[in-house]
Amino acid sequence: MAINVLKPGLSTTVQDLGRPGYYHIGIPTSGGMDTLSLAAANLLVGNDAGAAVLEAVFMGPELEFTQDAMVAVTGADLPPKVDGQEQPCWTAFKVKKGQVLSFGFLKKGARGYIAVSGGIDVPVVLGSRSTYTLGALGGFEGRKLAAGDVLPVGKGAFVAEGRSVAEALRRAPGAPAELRMLPGLYWHRITEQAGKTFFEDTWKVAPEADRIGYRFKAGRPLDFVPRTPPFGAGSDPSNIVDACYPYGSVQVPSGTEPIVLHRDAVSGGGYMMIGTVVSADMDLIGQLQPHTPTKFVKVTMEQALTARADRRKTLEAIAKALA
Repeated sequence: MAINVLKPGLSTTVQDLGRPGYYHIGIPTSGGMDTLSLAAANLLVGNDAGAAVLEAVFMGPELEFTQDAMVAVTGADLPPKVDGQEQPCWTAFKVKKGQVLSFGFLKKGARGYIAVSGGIDVPVVLGSRSTYTLGALGGFEGRKLAAGDVLPVGKGAFVAEGRSVAEALRRAPGAPAELRMLPGLYWHRITEQAGKTFFEDTWKVAPEADRIGYRFKAGRPLDFVPRTPPFGAGSDPSNIVDACYPYGSVQVPSGTEPIVLHRDAVSGGGYMMIGTVVSADMDLIGQLQPHTPTKFVKVTMEQALTARADRRKTLEAIAKALA
């Protein structure tokens, strides 16, 4: 089976749960920005949670199906349509041979996940089908989709139409969005007052927000503890001698605008990290639109681990409900 791409949308790529294990040689994890929604979409159509799907940003593609298939769209509220007839999100629905899947205007969120029974069957590269566009690696020819592309689809299992994920199991950012953060190795480089205002302020998502990282603005600048720069570091107070960047690291270049490093971020560099957003909340970042008010919330390691366990329980509950 194959899917013909009639219109690619704004930026649609093939993604799965990512390719861990290569970060130390500069190849990021990639994968879905909102992996909980990605996994849920797959489970709705009878795929393994980690099968390859399409990640659509702000605007959905237009796709022609050459065979019958079961489809589910999760994540952002990006209304799917089959031959112009609107279908529910977070619910499995059928698309017949010759029909066209399109999308209405985005209502909420930022990224929609389009799962097709059988999964998008592009080649596996370094253990994953995810697209890393900066490295032209994986996905469909290492790039976002274009009109005229033909997407191969694997053989899927039969599942019932109308299966749905309950509202209570769908995670979405609040208003304001809250991102739990664990202070990091370089927290001591900012003053006590700066650390206090960082968590007090309401930040806003800047237009520079993509798969590499999300920048936040509108908070008060951070003050740094005076120091003599170490050999090899730059003169900017946020500079350090190069270090590794964990997934979710929060940088604040020059102390002005925090950047949370996401799925396609580089693995190291010369900016200090004041902390790391907990893994459970990285999905939420993937659904933030520019200008969204956001608060950073200080947590302990114990709270971070509890958040990770709660997220795992949510995914387990989705799988159990659809079994």
